[in-house]
Amino acid sequence: MTLLHTATDTAAALEWSAGTVALTFGWAADRPVALERIRVGSTESAAYRIPLVEPLLVDGGHAPASARLGHTSTGLELRYSGSRIMDGALEVEQRGAGMVARTLIEAAGVADAVRVTTTVRNDSSRIAVLRSLPSIVIGLPLTAGLGDDPLAGWTLASGRSDWLGEGRWSTRELRGTDFPDLAEDRTGHDPRGGLSVSSDGTWSTGRDLPTGILANATHGIALAWQIEHNGAWRWEIGADTAGAYLALSGPTDADSAWTQPLAPGEAFTTVPATLAFGADFTGAAAALTAHRRAARRPHPDNAAMPVVFNDYMNTLDGDPTTAKLLPLIDAAAEVGAEVFCIDAGWYDDSGHWWDSVGEWMPSTTRFPGGLGEVIDAIRTRGMVPGLWLEPEVVGVRSAVADALPAEAFLQRHGVRIIEHDRYHLDLRHPAAVAHLDRVVDRLVAEFSIGFFKFDYNIDPGSGTDVAAPSVGAGLLAHNRAHLAWLDRLLDRHPSLVIENCGSGAMRMDFAMMSRLAMQSTSDQQDFRKYPPIAASAPLSMLPEQAASWAYPQPDMDAEEASFCLVTGLLGRYYVSGHLNRMTGEQRDRVATAIAVAKTLRDDIRTGTPHWPAGLPQWDDEWVALGLSAPTSDLLALWRRGAADAVELRLPHLTGKDVTVETVFPLDLPEWRTDWDAETGTLRVRTDGPGTAARALRITPASHSA
Repeated sequence: MTLLHTATDTAAALEWSAGTVALTFGWAADRPVALERIRVGSTESAAYRIPLVEPLLVDGGHAPASARLGHTSTGLELRYSGSRIMDGALEVEQRGAGMVARTLIEAAGVADAVRVTTTVRNDSSRIAVLRSLPSIVIGLPLTAGLGDDPLAGWTLASGRSDWLGEGRWSTRELRGTDFPDLAEDRTGHDPRGGLSVSSDGTWSTGRDLPTGILANATHGIALAWQIEHNGAWRWEIGADTAGAYLALSGPTDADSAWTQPLAPGEAFTTVPATLAFGADFTGAAAALTAHRRAARRPHPDNAAMPVVFNDYMNTLDGDPTTAKLLPLIDAAAEVGAEVFCIDAGWYDDSGHWWDSVGEWMPSTTRFPGGLGEVIDAIRTRGMVPGLWLEPEVVGVRSAVADALPAEAFLQRHGVRIIEHDRYHLDLRHPAAVAHLDRVVDRLVAEFSIGFFKFDYNIDPGSGTDVAAPSVGAGLLAHNRAHLAWLDRLLDRHPSLVIENCGSGAMRMDFAMMSRLAMQSTSDQQDFRKYPPIAASAPLSMLPEQAASWAYPQPDMDAEEASFCLVTGLLGRYYVSGHLNRMTGEQRDRVATAIAVAKTLRDDIRTGTPHWPAGLPQWDDEWVALGLSAPTSDLLALWRRGAADAVELRLPHLTGKDVTVETVFPLDLPEWRTDWDAETGTLRVRTDGPGTAARALRITPASHSA
C-alpha cells in the first residue's frame, strides 16, 4: 500500500493503492474530497467527481431537492482537513457545516478490493439529526470516446431473492428503462431520480441483494460491491448530466425508519461496505471472492470443510425421533458423512413446536432413551453431532416469553412485536444475551455439540423503539449486538462450527458470512429448480461456504440421483435424503459422490467462480458453474430441458490445449465434448435424458498428467 500526495495552486490530491488498484482522491478550497481517478492494472480512468461523504441532515437536505443518497447540502460544505495511514489503512478527514467526517479505507490481504466506513461527529453546539449517511459515494469512471452519455457502455448485474428462489441474478444496460434519456441538460439541473435498491428489516437478502457489479466492456473496467450488514441497507446508482455515481449505505430514514440524533460531541459510524475492482465482470467477482477469503474470521473449518448430513430436507422434515434417526445415522456414516445434524423438532413434545420454541430442552417423547442416546450414536459412528437452533426467536407459547423481561424483546410503543407466532429477542438486552449463552453453553457441555445450524425464520420489520431515537436506530443497534454475540460465542468455543440459515438464504450478507462457516443456499425442495440457486451462490458468498442441498431419494433413477449429487459438489457438501431406504447400489452412488467431494475441497476453497454459460436464469435449460483452481477448472453442468447441447465460454483457456474428464458420475454415459482452443469455447453434447448433470475437470496441457 502506498500514499502519494500532489498539489497545485488551486487543488490537491492523494493516491492510495492496494493490490493492483490505485484510487486518487482530490479536493480544493472550494470543494469537498471526491474520488477523481481509478487505476485497475494498466487501465486508468477519470472518475465523475461527487462528494465522498454525503450526510443528510434534517436541517440540511439536498441541493437540488431529491430523495437521493447523494447531492446533500452538508456534503457540499465539507472540506479536506487531513489524512493519515493507520495499519495500512487510509483515513481522510473533512470538516464543515458543524461536522467532522472521517472516511476509513482499508484493504484485506492482497485483494483488489477496499472496505470503507465513514464516521461523522457533531462538532457544533446544537443537536444534529442524521437521516442517512452512506459508507461511501464514488463517481463512476468516465468513459471517454462513447459520446457525452455518462452511462454509455455500462451494464449492471444484480440479484433478487425470495424463499425457494434465492440469488436470481440478471444483467441489464444502465441506459434504458432504469435511466431513460430525460434531456435534463436543458434544465440546468441534474436529474432527481436514480436506481435505488434497499432492504428494510433483518432478512438482509430476503428481497434484493446487497451485492452488485457494474462493468464497462469497452473500457475494460468493472467494480463489484457488497454492503456488509445483517440488517437494513441501500445501494443507489444515480446519473447526473455530467456523470454517474454509486452510493452504498446502511439504514436510512426513507427506506427503514432510521434517524440518528447526535448531541454535540457524539459520533456515528456507518456499516462497512466493500468495493472490488477488475477488468470485467469475472475479474471484479474474483476480487470480491479474494476479499471475502481474506476478511473472514479465521477458523479450522475454513480449510477442513467436513461433509455434513442433515436430516431435514425432503427427509424427516422437522419430525426427528430415535427410531427414525438411528438408521439414518448408520447410513450417513456408511456413505462417509463427517457431521450429522439433527434439524428442527428435537426439542418438541407436542408435535406443534412452531410457537413454543425458546427453551431448547430435548424432547422426552421423541427420544425415550434421551437425546444423549442419539448423540452417542452419532459420535460412535465417527461423526460430529450437530443440532438445529433458532436462537433469536421465542414462541408465543414458550415459558421463556414470560420468564424474560419485556425489554429483552423487540417492541413498538410498549408492545412486543409478534411475527408468525414468535417474539424476537433484542440482543442489546443483557437478559436476552444471558439466555442464549446459557442455551448454547449447556448444549455444548451436555452433549459435546460440535455443529449448530442457526436458522432464522421471521423478519420483525423496521425495528424497535425501546431505548432508541428511531425504530431503525434500535434495529441497527440490535444488529450490531447480534454480531458481537456471535463473536463472543466463537471466542468461547473456537472449534464450534456454525451454519448460517435464514428460511433458506434470507440473511446471507457478509456481516454474517465473515463469521459463520457455511450457508444453506435455499429451502428449495424441487431438485430440478435448484441449479440456478447453486450456480449463483458464489456471487453472494465463498464457494466453500455455499451449502446447496444434495438430497437423492430411493425413488430416483441413477441420472436423477446424480443430478442431485452434482448440485452441491462445487461448494460445501451438504447431504440429505432417505439413505437408509436405499439399495446398496444407490448408497454406493452417494458414497462415491461424497468421496469425490472430499478430493475437491482444496480446489473449492482456493477456486475462483465463473459462469461459462452466462449468469443462470431461472428457466435455463442448461446451467453451468465453473471454478478456476490453480491447475485446472472444475465445472458443474446441469441439463434441464430438451436442448441437447450447450456452448461454454472459457476465455482464460483460449489458445491452450485441454483435457476434459468426468469427475462425477463415472458409471453413467459420458457427455461428448469438443474444445475450440482458438475461441476458448467448449461444446458439450448429450443424447441422454433431459434431466441430468455432470461434474467435469478441465486441465490445460501444461498441467495434464
